[in-house]
Amino acid sequence: MSTSSLPLLEATGLVAGYLPEVDILNGCDLRLEPGEIVGIIGPNGAGKSTLVKALFGLLPVRRGRVTLRGEDITGLPAHELVRRGVSYVPQRNNVFPRLTVQEHLMMGARLKAAALKERSASVLALFPHLADRLNQRAGLLSGGERQMVAMARALMMEPAVLLLDEPSAGLSPANQDEVFARIAEINAAGVSVVMVEQNARRCLQACRRGYVLDQGRNAYTGTGQSLLHDPRVVELYLGTLARA
Repeated sequence: MSTSSLPLLEATGLVAGYLPEVDILNGCDLRLEPGEIVGIIGPNGAGKSTLVKALFGLLPVRRGRVTLRGEDITGLPAHELVRRGVSYVPQRNNVFPRLTVQEHLMMGARLKAAALKERSASVLALFPHLADRLNQRAGLLSGGERQMVAMARALMMEPAVLLLDEPSAGLSPANQDEVFARIAEINAAGVSVVMVEQNARRCLQACRRGYVLDQGRNAYTGTGQSLLHDPRVVELYLGTLARA
């Protein structure tokens, strides 16, 4: 089978959890094709954040496997996945308050220090607002700006895959709009995205395909638009998860 026909990232039958013998994921599957935005929605406790942590090697996979371009990467540490082209932005505490924006970019490029200048220019083209704040400490930025810094840092290694955990969490509606706009631009620049979102309606509007998780399993899968208009998904999930 040619590599061109393989998914970029694929998870099959993942079982994982934080405590011994307590599984949060119970056979979860996910597929990301090149150029896609894939959204993951579901109720609280469904395993959404657990899934992206397992994909990024932050949580041991008890059963199942994860592949990148067909190569088994199950259980590889996060720094090795970064080398291979996978980056991750956590939901909370995703910047260092005392470091400047410039220092965050330098940190993001630490494995490709020789390309710092070139990568900084490319990343700041996606986040032009940050160019005027390079010497400002991240802790003094707004919530939306901090989210931009976290995403910019993750892009410094020129990843093929960007894993986002609740990128709009805690942001004002205006800042949420900005975050979703930047995600679309990141994707248009050639980065495939897996996005966990509590804002289910916005997530399904933004993604090409979506997964609805419930109790650590795939409850529904389809295009973003098909899930957005699926009566079962609307009744069970969008009524409580969607926010204007």
